This record gives sequence, structure tokens and C-alpha cells, in this order.
Amino acid sequence: MATFFIADTHFGDAHLIERRRRGFASVEAHDAALIARWNARVGAADEVWHLGDFAAHASREHCAAVFARLNGVKRLVRGNHDSNRVLDLPWAEPPLESARISVPDEAGRTWRLFLAHYAHRAWPGLWRETRHLYGHTHATLPDTTRSCDVGVDAWDFAPVGLAEIVARQDAATLVPEELAPRAMR
Repeated sequence: MATFFIADTHFGDAHLIERRRRGFASVEAHDAALIARWNARVGAADEVWHLGDFAAHASREHCAAVFARLNGVKRLVRGNHDSNRVLDLPWAEPPLESARISVPDEAGRTWRLFLAHYAHRAWPGLWRETRHLYGHTHATLPDTTRSCDVGVDAWDFAPVGLAEIVARQDAATLVPEELAPRAMR
């Protein structure tokens, strides 16, 4: 079982699709592409943490139909567009406002993560090497050595695995502000 992260899918959101850097001919084309990319990476037993904005401006029926087509055990950290039509979907657990989790990588190392829809300048566990994953910014904020956007705009419209996230953060040149005065990475 692998663990993946994603945010800002905005299923059914015609307004956002018009603004996305990559052109999609229609809401249906957008949603079909994101579902295909999700299912190409995620197996039935894999875990997916969705860090908010699963859908926007979509009917309950549309949200449920998309959700049913997505592989994996799905968990939600609520985003600003996640109203009851999203919150009432059959998530593995009730949606959360934020989460602190530990995830093992393929080598057996355990990584502590703080998950939220919004980017934080400081977060619980920052001083104890906890990494921060977020969405909401649609790839407009630069990564730091301990934080990055896992939204679809930042990761070619697909869920991302832990190894890729850690590699991107390790390659980042910016350090979280709270760590910078002490020259910590």
C-alpha cells in the first residue's frame, strides 16, 4: 500500500478550468483527465489524502459519480470549496480541518507530515523535522525545504507520492522563515 497526496482537483468547476494553465476543452474533459491520471497512479488499496477543494460548483450527483470512479482509500482535509456535497461523500474517515500523520517511505523511514489546505508559515512539528503539505495556492508559492503545494497545478494534474515530495523539498533553496535565522534546512 502506498500513500499519495493531492489537492485542488476542483472537479466540476468550469470557472477554474478556464483559468488553469493547461487548457481543457470542457469540464468533462478536465474531470476525465484528472480521473485517468489519479487511477494511473493509485491502486485500490493505496491511501490518498486529498488536501481540499475536491469539487466546486458541482452537483451532489456529479461529486458522487467522480468520487466513485477514483481508486484508493480516500481521506479529506477540508478546503474552502468543500461544502456538504463533498463532505458527505463516503470518505474513509470524517473530513478534517488539518492532520498530523506519519507515513513510512519505501526504505522504511517514517516521515512526520502536517497536512492542511492552506499554506502555513510555521506549523506543528516544524522544529522536529515535520514536513508541511498544502493546497489552495495553485502552484503560486515557492517550495521550501520543509513545505510544498501538492495541488494538481504543481504536479501535472496527478496525485504525488512521498518520495517525490521529499525530493522536491530537499532540492528547494528556500528555508522556512522560522528556521532561517539559525541556518537550519
